[in-house]
Amino acid sequence: MIFDYESGEFIRTLSDNMAIDSDGDLMMKLSDNMAMDMDFGDIPETI
Repeated sequence: MIFDYESGEFIRTLSDNMAIDSDGDLMMKLSDNMAMDMDFGDIPETI
């Protein structure tokens, strides 16, 4: 599980490289500490 400090949301992993945030947006997991929003293409600051 990843926490997005910008939006205050948790991002749950679905597989090794895919995740979904608490709003239902699909994310691509780039590392243990980073995921890219697949709708907008931005990389939120995550830890």
